Parts: sequence; C-alpha cells; structure tokens
Amino acid sequence: MRRCFLSTSLVSIAVTLFISATIVSGEEQSELRPRLSTDQVENQIVLDKKANPLYESKLLKPIQDWKVRVAERTGFNWSLDYSALFMGVSGSPGEDSASGGMVRFFGFWDLVNRGTPNKGSLNWKVENLHRYSEIPPSALGFESGYAGIFEPPFSNQNNRLTNLYWKQYFAEGTWAAVAGFLDVTDFVDVYLLASPWTGFNSFVFSTGSAATDLPNDATLGIGAGGMVTDRLYVQAGISDANADPTDPFQGFDNISEESDFFKWVEIGFTPGQEKLYFDNVHVTFWHIDERANGTPDGWGLNASWQQWIADKWLPFVRGGYTEDSGSLLESSLSVGVGYQPVPMRGVIGLGFNWGKPNQVSFEKADDQYTIELFWRYQLTKELAITPSLQYIKDPALNPEEDSLWAYGLRLRIVL
Repeated sequence: MRRCFLSTSLVSIAVTLFISATIVSGEEQSELRPRLSTDQVENQIVLDKKANPLYESKLLKPIQDWKVRVAERTGFNWSLDYSALFMGVSGSPGEDSASGGMVRFFGFWDLVNRGTPNKGSLNWKVENLHRYSEIPPSALGFESGYAGIFEPPFSNQNNRLTNLYWKQYFAEGTWAAVAGFLDVTDFVDVYLLASPWTGFNSFVFSTGSAATDLPNDATLGIGAGGMVTDRLYVQAGISDANADPTDPFQGFDNISEESDFFKWVEIGFTPGQEKLYFDNVHVTFWHIDERANGTPDGWGLNASWQQWIADKWLPFVRGGYTEDSGSLLESSLSVGVGYQPVPMRGVIGLGFNWGKPNQVSFEKADDQYTIELFWRYQLTKELAITPSLQYIKDPALNPEEDSLWAYGLRLRIVL
C-alpha cells in the first residue's frame, strides 16, 4: 500500500511541476542559478572563479586558464579542493580536540543545449574524508556533551560519492529537474550561509536547523523546482531514506526492497529569480519513512527568511520543528547576520540558536543555546581561512557543565 501511495505521489508531483513549468514566462537567468545552494557544484565553481582575494597569486593561473579553455571547447567544468579543520572544546568529559580533512573532485559537464538557458548537464562530486586525530571533528560535539554536530562533512568515511546526477533546465532556464544520486542539502531549506565549507561551523545554522531528519549523501532520487510567477517559487522531491555514500549503488536495492523515502515540498517568495539566492522567505515540509535500521518515521516543518541589504548585510531568521524521526533537535530557532566587508573577499557571520533536543534521540535532554562567530577570509584565489568561536550554554548531554567553548580553524585550498 505504501509503495503504491509513494509512486502515485511521485507521479503527481512530476506532472504538476511539468504543467506549471510550461506556462512560466522566461526571464533573464542568473549566472549563479540562485534557486539552489552554494554547495551545488555548478554554483561552487562559479563562486570560486569570482573570488576577490586580498592577494592575486599567479602560481596556478596557467592551470586555471587551461580549465577555462577546456570548458569553453567541451562544456567540461571541474574543480579540485582540499579542506582541513582543527577544533577544540573546553570542559569536555572525553576528547577535547579533533582535526580532519577532505579532498573533493567535483564538476559538471554540459552535454545538451550547451550555451543556452535550457542546458542539460552531468553533475558529480566524489570525496575522501579522513581524520588526523583520535576522533574526527564531526564527533567532537557528542564527545563534549553537546547535542549537536560541528562540521558534519568532516568525518572519517574515507572514499565516498556525494552526488552523481543529471540536471536539466527548461522553460527558458526558470525551471530545473534533477535525477540520480543527490545531496538533498543542495536543494532543501537552503540559504546563503548554510555551507559547512564556507559558512557556519555548527549544524544548527545549516540546512534544516538541526531539526530535519535528512537522508545521507548520495541518496537516489529526483527533484524539480522553479518560478511559478515572478516572485513565487516551488520545489519538491523524493529520495532513498537508507542511502550510504560509501556504497551508493545499494540505493537501487533499497528502493526496490525497502521503499523507505525522504520527501520534501518547499514554497517560497523572492523579489525576483536573480535574487532568490540571497533574498527569500520559504517554508519547507518534509516526511521520512521508518528506516531499515529501526529509526522511526517522522515529519517536520522549516521556515526561513533572509534579506540582502546594501550589498553587505544578510540578516536571517530560521526555525524548524519535527515530530518523532531521528533529527537532533525537536524544535530549533536561529537568528543572526552575515556581513561582507569587501565583495567576494569573505564574510563575517554571527548567529544565535535555541534548540530543544529531540526526545526520541535524547530522552529527557534539556534545552541548549548556541552562539557562533566566524570570519571567512579569501587570502588568495586558491586559499581561504575561517576562524570560528562558539559558546554553548547548558550542553544537553553534559549536565556537569553549565557551558562550553568551542573554537576552530578551517582552511580551504581550491585548484
């Protein structure tokens, strides 16, 4: 019965989106494809090219020029980066420091309608995640008694696939559809400072505000979205809830045998498509089935507002609520601001979060509060550094401590 319902829902979503797309009038599209996140490979490559560093290094310019020539001739765009993270905490009952790194190879290959708004491309991202210390940075939050995660991507999964999917634009570039192995954080509840590579360190300021039970990366699925009117946009999708990025092709068996899915629908408003990337308000509804490992099913709502002011300021208010499921928080509310002193040279971010731990995941855990300040600075075209400082009041899993301090230094080198 559930499989039938899900199949019917999926077909209904696809048909609705297709019909809507055919009646949308075309607009001049943004180079950044702003309706999707900064971490989506196409956007990340464009943003790296537009970096405005303190110092213009010419060390890698021959390679960068060669990459541009290849892209112009063939539509093949690629990048390689390495990120490292060093973190420490005060008052931890266990390990009080962690460090790790990751190398990523990612890109997109325009194979259909190259150079037009309705292009189609193959998108990919493969990674190696590794730790330098006894534990990876992603485990330091729980180790210190914090009901949360510092920098989720910095784990110790070693080789893995993050995404491999086809993306097709249509309706003069105002709509897009994706199908394949997805990272749903590229699409669900995104905002400008959500990236764990370039934005906040704590997961409470990222996708879903830590109150969304997201599937793992390389989740097999489909999604679509775009502009319904000049100001209204919508997106929806469905994907495998049992995804494993270290064994992504198991997703085909998961869907045929388990049929456990993560589904989302999002509706939002923006002054215009070209501003959606940094100026929008949206509401996201999601539901996830019970997983093969016994994690219960659940549903939730997320709401987000951000506005770009005077080409420098980005105030935001974000929140989430979940029923059951395996999310970290049951309720979450974040407020903060981003500030860009010099265009494309970095950003200063300050955020405050109140979180009520999910009683399914952490029985009888009390509310906790998180404040984070970070400064990402683009030293050269290839190198960015991000020091960060967090204050955590009443860490939910460490009743012996009234507060914790967490500090970190993140480096990203891009080819």
